[in-house]
Amino acid sequence: MDAKGFFLSNEPILLFLHGVGTGDPEDRWMVALTQSLARLGYPELESFRVIAPKYAHLLKGTDQPCQLPGLTVKQPLREAARKNRRDFERRIGALEYRLGRHDRGNGYVGSDVLVDAAVASPLLKQARNYLTNPKIRAQVLERILSKLPESGRLVIVGHSLGSVIAADILRRLPVGIEVAGMVTMGSPLASGAFDVDKLRDTLSEPPTNLAWWVNFWNAADPVAAHRGVSSVFPWLIDFRIHTNKVLIAAHAAVGYLANDAVVDAIGFALFGSKSTEVAQADNGLDIPLDATEHFALLALRYAYLLKARLEGEGNDRFAGALRQVQASVVEDIKKRNSREGRGIPSEIARLAFDVSDLGAVVPEPLPSSHVPKGEAAVLLTVLAAENVIRPFEITFSRRLWQEAMEDLSAEMGLGSQYGADVFVAAKLAQEALSGSRGVNWIKWGAFGAGAAAIVVATGGLALAAGPGLAGAAVITSALASFGPGGMIGGLLTAGTLVTAGGGGIAYGLASPGTTAETLVGVIERRLAAAILRQRQHLDPDGGFWAVLVETEIEVRREHERLDEFSDASAPALKELKRKIDAIERTLKYLTNHGLEPRADASEEGG
Repeated sequence: MDAKGFFLSNEPILLFLHGVGTGDPEDRWMVALTQSLARLGYPELESFRVIAPKYAHLLKGTDQPCQLPGLTVKQPLREAARKNRRDFERRIGALEYRLGRHDRGNGYVGSDVLVDAAVASPLLKQARNYLTNPKIRAQVLERILSKLPESGRLVIVGHSLGSVIAADILRRLPVGIEVAGMVTMGSPLASGAFDVDKLRDTLSEPPTNLAWWVNFWNAADPVAAHRGVSSVFPWLIDFRIHTNKVLIAAHAAVGYLANDAVVDAIGFALFGSKSTEVAQADNGLDIPLDATEHFALLALRYAYLLKARLEGEGNDRFAGALRQVQASVVEDIKKRNSREGRGIPSEIARLAFDVSDLGAVVPEPLPSSHVPKGEAAVLLTVLAAENVIRPFEITFSRRLWQEAMEDLSAEMGLGSQYGADVFVAAKLAQEALSGSRGVNWIKWGAFGAGAAAIVVATGGLALAAGPGLAGAAVITSALASFGPGGMIGGLLTAGTLVTAGGGGIAYGLASPGTTAETLVGVIERRLAAAILRQRQHLDPDGGFWAVLVETEIEVRREHERLDEFSDASAPALKELKRKIDAIERTLKYLTNHGLEPRADASEEGG
């Protein structure tokens, strides 16, 4: 038992901070929450201590003078502050994955004016007193703090003005209290009128005692004014909900507490994850990986091999990003396979875990199986060039990535020198296209929307190196399933453009809609793959030369058409000249290094 008479327990306490003047009876929220938790399969709420302080009368005037409670939770500095923010974002990211996409809303035109006018109205006099009368504010905060223990775990739920009070009290809580989660509903905090005592400055960073904060807003709620509160507290996440209520009824706490997402957030804070065995219960099927699954698994393995070489902050950040990426990859493959009536291979199923449970063990991919050298040339060239933790971006040295690639190629039965050659080939390709020696090595990064547009424009191009991929129809289907934005889509797009042949890819590269930067990226990767094949004594890719020649013809034709009348400094002409220069440099490199197609090969092909 602590000094205030609370029995010490590991179970969190639920603190509900109500709004006022909204016509929502204070005693109805508990019934609504209890029923909703039961509906979603959470345990009984009766086992938890619930604190719901009554303070409506205190908002009408002061009983006796009292001092505003001071700030007890200090904000860390420098590296400690960065670590606190990083840890908070990891927790909030896991929660977003559980609940759905963050949606901050845009607000209404003049919404601040409307909210300010509402605060000035007699109906919201109590809220105005809290915002403008320091003595009233102090006694409300003191009343709430007097009801709390000195230590333990707390889950805060704040509605309407209660959300403002919740934010205000966060850094004034006893130092022994850890806020396991905070859920706000129908909050007016985005309005400048509710920036009480420069609250936005006080909470410019997440407090160290707060695990996460999620705000819910209803599109029809006039107090929320069609927006969340992340516009003023950018480190939290907002979720939009929908009810069939309007105006004041849409603002009611019981309406919010009938929403599954709101209740799931509260239930998660109180009880933790409901699914302790999540995806492991489905062990998958003993079926072979298709090309997309194999490529994704290889990318994850490459990322884990890099992670094994990282230390300190770099390891923490990379592990957090990789955790999110792995969960997304598994989920995306599950959704695609479900649509296509395909089972989940056991190698994919074993990687599943509950991403919303930060204590869940994240299974690592097994060591990679053997891939023939010829197929590996494209796969590893793409992996070396692409961001395997997309959409996250974290920079590490070339040496670390190369060592991870050497480990990967050794696992695949190719030998570590193969992995080293992947990076040597990449560096030589960069130097060839830059026209200078000693190029600074950077991750090539993603092609972006320009490259995806090429794939779409050409009707889908075959990822020829991918084991089991059946051609254009399959790659088009895969890109439609995964999109170009995630890790899988990025790999597929890059792999497609590195292997595609024929007039379609030449037309796409020469198209005015394809930037010179995209063309250089495609050519650079293809040149790197050609150099790697030569270093590994593999047969050359004869189609590469043909693609270059056809692309050059198309680009020069467009240049001549525009050059006749356009200004010499026209941006379009500069783009075309850069394309021509990149193609010429590549053809020259191929010729000088014995990669030009042999005459007899050309005759045989004809």
